[in-house]
Amino acid sequence: MRSDVEFDADGTTLRGWLYVPDGAAGPVPTIVMAHGFSAVKEMYLDRFGQAFAAAGLGALVYDHRNFGASDGEPRLEIDPWEQVRDYRDAITYAQTRDEVDGDRIGVWGSSYSGGHVIVVGAIDRRVKCVACQVPLISGHRNARRIVRSDFLAPVGAMFDDDRAARYAGQPPAMIPVVDEDPMAPSALPTADSYEWFTETGRARAPSWVNEVTLRSVEMFWEYEPGAYIAWISPTPFLMVVAAKDHLTVADLAIEAYEQAREPKRLVVLPGAHFDAYTVAFDDAAGAAAEWFTQHLL
Repeated sequence: MRSDVEFDADGTTLRGWLYVPDGAAGPVPTIVMAHGFSAVKEMYLDRFGQAFAAAGLGALVYDHRNFGASDGEPRLEIDPWEQVRDYRDAITYAQTRDEVDGDRIGVWGSSYSGGHVIVVGAIDRRVKCVACQVPLISGHRNARRIVRSDFLAPVGAMFDDDRAARYAGQPPAMIPVVDEDPMAPSALPTADSYEWFTETGRARAPSWVNEVTLRSVEMFWEYEPGAYIAWISPTPFLMVVAAKDHLTVADLAIEAYEQAREPKRLVVLPGAHFDAYTVAFDDAAGAAAEWFTQHLL
């Protein structure tokens, strides 16, 4: 069963869905979850929520502030630390719901939010189980893997110009999330990013907008969620990696996994970053559902 919900996150209303297993007799362990960079909940998070509910778990799925159905200004801006704090407010909200067992909360994240749940799992002991898939580990190192080296200085100059313009009272500069031309400026300059976002947005999520503030990219470059990975323990930790992932690159994720402490599990999918939502969905969602039921049920 799915119901629409909304809750306060430090003065901003966030909106989403609460999934509860059909026929649940009492409060159930519940997974708090949100999407990755610029994506909205209709971009396959409904499938993950349904999979968790079918496994006997609740799921609180919501749009990040400034995106989709949630409020927040400036629109289309991604501040990773605000999103981390919003995860924690979402946990607080979940614990107020009669359907939710507040002592058995898990967090799930994918791509950018895969990094967020590493941080949340390390700093918030209300979280009793963590699962991330294709996670961002290091914004700085990842940027240097997906942005050509001769483009780094020009992009840095764009950040500086935007900062000067904002200081002078101008609105934040904007940049496409993806572009068909991989040589054109965009936040996620890979061909598979363009294909997935445009096709998924058209088919499933008309509220998705192919634009973010330029300083969202600057904050991405500064964000280092992998620095927290050793501190998740003793909370159980699952990482799902795509072997051919060149967006949140697989080798950085596997390297970080080695720094995590027990209890932990690594699952390697054979495909690329976005396959976790589509052709490898059963494996990705199944691994997370199994991990959560093992440790929360």
